[in-house]
Amino acid sequence: MTSLDLTGDVVDLTRTICDIPSVSGDEKALADAVEAALHAYPHLEVLRDGDAVVARTSLGRPARVVIAGHLDTVPIADNLPCVMDGDILRGRGTVDMKAGVAVMLRLAAGLTAPRHDLTFVFYDHEEVAAKLNGLGRLVRNHPEWLAGDFAILGEPSDGTVEGGCQGTIRIKITVPGVAAHAARSWKGSNAIHSAGAVLDVLRAYVPRQPVVDGLRYHEGLNAVKIEGGIAGNVIPDLCTVYVNHRFAPDRDVAGAEAHLREVFAGFEVEVVDAAPGARPGLDQPVAKEFVELVGLPPAPKLGWTDVSRFAALGIPAINFGPGDPLLAHTDGEHVPVPEIRRTLEVLTTWLS
Repeated sequence: MTSLDLTGDVVDLTRTICDIPSVSGDEKALADAVEAALHAYPHLEVLRDGDAVVARTSLGRPARVVIAGHLDTVPIADNLPCVMDGDILRGRGTVDMKAGVAVMLRLAAGLTAPRHDLTFVFYDHEEVAAKLNGLGRLVRNHPEWLAGDFAILGEPSDGTVEGGCQGTIRIKITVPGVAAHAARSWKGSNAIHSAGAVLDVLRAYVPRQPVVDGLRYHEGLNAVKIEGGIAGNVIPDLCTVYVNHRFAPDRDVAGAEAHLREVFAGFEVEVVDAAPGARPGLDQPVAKEFVELVGLPPAPKLGWTDVSRFAALGIPAINFGPGDPLLAHTDGEHVPVPEIRRTLEVLTTWLS
């Protein structure tokens, strides 16, 4: 098992944990290393559920801050081990979100007397279906582990505070046809051709850009997968188009589903997966204090993050972490070294 040094340089720690592969479903090795490293610090109580690790202080402070981050990454694309390129660290997970995890580990080890009690949550299965999410599992199994007054999710935010998050819903649209021999295609009805009407709807769709609590979100509606056909000489009798909708936090899941059924009226629509968004919550005094310390204008989170789960628990939450979110999941994923150091400095200053 790789040993993690939680007292050394945060950039070296980032590189070490990035080089431990942890594609969703394969987080155990990294979770083991994180748990072992945290057990060395007597000011922390360390708990575990599956491949989720929780470490917390119990100093009797009047408030508790929860800082959370996921251990998993999307699949590796020939971009590990990490490479240092001047002041840039390149490799899978550097942005999403092991630089943020490294900052969390350094904080957990180094803040022995913080001004708030702290709970650090390192969890699994964030990059896959919502039903598998490790933080969601903790909500179901151990909600008391997540109790707090304010939460920070270390998702990449380019060094600024990103408020709330968009919701996400995935649907599949099934288009029927009639099978026939390809030599006598007129005897059947080509389901793939008929699915072109679904694509026409998508091409014509104009996404909303609503302003929610002062932040402008940008929605999206996109085909992400299409299936149909069984052989090269058979007219397909079925075609399925999978569609992903990212919706602003002024709508809930039910509202987003109703909107999609209206947009695709006349088609067979089935919801595959959904997760609600979260309003920014930047009107909370603790959030205002943190935004002021960061010193940059807050931005909307144009994506889904687990701030949604904290919002559902009644805990105000923001996104704040190193890395450009536009680089997440890309083959060229990389993070500037100064941004990792600055994130650690800001959080250390705020929590000390």
